[in-house]
Parts: sequence; structure tokens; C-alpha cells
Amino acid sequence: MYSFDRKEYERRIGWFTDARFGMFIHFGLYSIPARGEWLRSDERVEAEDYEPYIEEFTAEGFDAGHIVRLAKAAGMKYAVLTTKHHDGFCLFDSAHTDFTSMKAPCHRDLTREFVEACRQEGIRVGLYYSLIDWHHPDYPHMGDELHPMRGRKDHADEGRCWSRYLEYMHAQVRELMTAYGRIDMLFLDYSYGDMRGEKWDAAHLVDMVRTLQPGIVINNRLEVGGTGYGSLVTDSPLPWHGDYVTPEQIIPPDGIRDSAGRPVAWESCVTMNRHWGYHAQDLFYKSPRALVRKLVECVSKGGNMILNISPDGHGRIPKEQEDTLREIGRWMESNGASIYGCTMAGLPKPEYGRFTRRGDRLYFHILDDALGAVPIQGIDRRRIAGIRDLAHGNVVPVATHFTYADYPDVVFADLGPDPRVIDGIDHVLEIRLKDDI
Repeated sequence: MYSFDRKEYERRIGWFTDARFGMFIHFGLYSIPARGEWLRSDERVEAEDYEPYIEEFTAEGFDAGHIVRLAKAAGMKYAVLTTKHHDGFCLFDSAHTDFTSMKAPCHRDLTREFVEACRQEGIRVGLYYSLIDWHHPDYPHMGDELHPMRGRKDHADEGRCWSRYLEYMHAQVRELMTAYGRIDMLFLDYSYGDMRGEKWDAAHLVDMVRTLQPGIVINNRLEVGGTGYGSLVTDSPLPWHGDYVTPEQIIPPDGIRDSAGRPVAWESCVTMNRHWGYHAQDLFYKSPRALVRKLVECVSKGGNMILNISPDGHGRIPKEQEDTLREIGRWMESNGASIYGCTMAGLPKPEYGRFTRRGDRLYFHILDDALGAVPIQGIDRRRIAGIRDLAHGNVVPVATHFTYADYPDVVFADLGPDPRVIDGIDHVLEIRLKDDI
């Protein structure tokens, strides 16, 4: 049976904490009614009114190659596809249900297409699988706090067999772990109320997954939902501990550390608008500028960011989302060195922005226009071997004007006569540090 081994854990999580930026892809039956992925639960939609959408599921615009190439162009290093969300509809060929894309008009294994596209582009493969299933007859209906038919006596739970559901769920996870070659990440979603840990037979599930996919990275939602850290932050991680923590729609104010004070791997799960699944009326999009800055904030606090896209009912990426990814990609192309492999700098947050760091390279993310030269506080000036503009490679001199003479212990970076944030997003200085001071 699987048990926690810190050295093994640190080996397998290494690529993840180097990558820092990934793509989430929410696509399924819920994309057709276009009111978000929680439609069935939020609106108490009957199965007979929801499940016929399978007859309209053509996925004619779903192009896994295009999606993954777009992720790569945005600077993302991994991608996670929702192979089955809470509604129970599967984007893979399953021997255990007909409620799949293979039985829909598209007659396609979209998971296989996604995995192959990731491998083609050198993107790490992540698969999302919902522990919850509103389609399965043995999943609690009336007594469950989230099921669309909760509280309804005409959907009583008598006769429903939980062990039969667990057998089904474990069997589907086995299919995902055996049918597609190497899988880098498994995002299980999610625990709530008493539906957590042993309720999912989590020890056996994790043991099976890690046996079939040695080195796979698993999230923490066998223990928690979008809140809570799980046992990874304790002295004794449980057999079903997550390899990383998954705060949702929030960036932890101070990062996350375990009980011994060690930094813990985490990933902020972020939507471009307000929904994970396609919602035709949700046009409340975050700007590329804001999303880049939130990515930088995550890295400065030792975390990752996974940014969601929500293909529409045909499987096409909304133009607003594609444009945003391309704009982020333009910034990442020039400034990615300040993100990949970087983490917290161990310095106070600078007044004009944020720090990230990789080894002897300190990255100063300037987010505000300066009045003159920009102060780099918290670093002994004797430790600075040189400063360059990361995007363009030019040397940035240390200001020597008499106006800075009153602050001999502070290094001021001279950005020239117009010290604005050049691209309007984040102007990054690469500061090379000496080790002998």
C-alpha cells in the first residue's frame, strides 16, 4: 500500500514546480446549454431534461491540436482536460457506461485526441476526473447536498448501492490510467461533507493510480475541495494525501507552508471570466494584464497558476479567451525566465512590484510607473553583479545622480528618462547576484 516518502515526493513534484503555468479545459454536455458546468445542480435540472443533450454533442469545433498549440503559445507547460465532470458525461471511451462522447454523434474519444496532441507539442498531460457523478444511479440523490435531486422524496436513496458506485468510479480511473500511456497529472474533484478520504476508498484508489502510473502528480481533493490544505501540510500525510494544494479563485496571501515551515507546492485554479464551463452570458473577462500579474504573484509566493478555457457547445474556444492567451504568450515569450523554475525570493515585497527568484537570478517585476530610478530594496548593493532588462537584454545601470546620495544602502535602477512600465503589463529586471558576499 502506498505510503508517503518525502524524497520520492520531491522528485516527482519537481517538474510541476518548475512549470508554474498550465491550462485547464472544461468541456462537456454543459457547454451546450451554456449556463456553466454546475447547471444541473444549480437549477435542479432533471436527468430527462439534461441528458438528451448527448444527441447534440457533435464537438465539431473541438480541435485538441489547436487547443494544445494555443496553450504552448501562451507559455503553458501542462494542460488538464475534464474527462468527466460532475454530470457524469465522459469524454473518453469507457466500458462501464454509454454516457460518453463515443456514443454521442461525434463518436470520438476526445481524451485520446487531447493526450496525443499534448505529446506532439511537448506539453505535460493532465486528466481531470470527477469523484461526483449525478448520472450514476447508485450515487446518492435525495440525501446528497449537491445532487440535482437533493431533498426530493421521489428520488429516495433506498436501493442505491455505494459500493457499486465505488467499483464503477475506480474502474473508470483505471481506464484513464491504462488506456493512454503515461499520464503526468491526475486532478480528482472533489471532497465535501462526509464525502472525503475513506468514503472514496481513497487509499486503494491512490495505490492503484501510483502503481499504474509511477511518478504521477495527484492533487489534494480526495481530502478537501477548493478550500482546505489536506494532510500534506501535516507531520504525517495520509495515504491519499495530495501532492499539491488547489486553492480556487484565490491566491494564498502568504503562500502555503507545512507544519515544519517548509514551502508546500500549490496551484491557484483561475477562470478567465466567472465560470469554468462555457456560459454564453458571462462576458466578465479578466484582462491579460491582470492575469499575467496574478501569475507573477503566484510564483512570487511559491505557487503555480492553472488558467481555464471553456470551449463552447461546438468545442470552439471563445475569441475573447483565445485573444487573452495570445497576449499572455507575447509577454511570456520575452519574460518566461522570470516564471519557469522560479519561486519566492525570501525578500519583502518591493514597493513597485514583486520579486521572483531562480538560483542567483533575482527578477524584479516592476508593476508601477516610477518617478525616477527604481529602488531595489532588501539587497546589499555589494551582492549585485549586474542588472539587465530581461525582455531586451540591455544593461540597466545603477543610478548615480546626486538625488540618490541620501540613500547609500539602496540600489536605484536607472530606467532612463521615461521610467514607465514599458509594455503596460510587467517590466522585468534580471538581477545577477554574487554568492561571495
